[in-house]
Amino acid sequence: MNPVRLMMVALTICSMSTAPLADEDPTIRISPLEPSEWDPKLLNKLSNIGRVRLSAEEDPKSDSEGIERKRPPSMLKTVAHHPDLVLPLLDFATVISHNGSISPRESELLALRVAWNCQSEFEWGHHVDYALDAGLSREEIARIPLGASAPGWSAIERTLLEAADELHERQHVSNEVWSKLAAEYEEKQLIEILFVVGEYTMLSMVVNSSGVELESGYDRLPTIAAPN
Repeated sequence: MNPVRLMMVALTICSMSTAPLADEDPTIRISPLEPSEWDPKLLNKLSNIGRVRLSAEEDPKSDSEGIERKRPPSMLKTVAHHPDLVLPLLDFATVISHNGSISPRESELLALRVAWNCQSEFEWGHHVDYALDAGLSREEIARIPLGASAPGWSAIERTLLEAADELHERQHVSNEVWSKLAAEYEEKQLIEILFVVGEYTMLSMVVNSSGVELESGYDRLPTIAAPN
């Protein structure tokens, strides 16, 4: 067996447990709204963005970046109850996901570690797709729950995972980890790293607490290891 794969198996066995979700079974607490019920301002905003199909009759052709237009995710159907909040949130999310200063690969590595730490099945499922598009392999995604100590990460990838964990655990990056980040990234990128972790932590809190369901066809949370 490949030595790296053998070590991953050993780490998995050592940390084997069922990943804890919530203390209760997830239930839908806020009824999702269909696009026909949305505020016209939100419909207009999404039409201008052009990445979401607002009806089954719309053409699912790719947008200008080659991304297929999909039906609205279930999270959007939930937060549509608050259009004044979701409108600026879409602008913020677009900066993080499409106009970021760190690479998509680095951003998705952080997003998936956040989803794992927060045990957010919705965020995990959607970001597996985004991560694959960003160049992460299935093998790399599978070892994200094992964290920075798993074999195979580059030095900076380990540092990003450490930063995500520290922010999750105590909302602060240690001097040691910050020094390693600062040696690789400029100040704009350092700020973005903090915001990426913050954004997906916030969204995990929203979907976990409001009961947003992950749609069919997406990867479920793995259960091979407990969060660090």
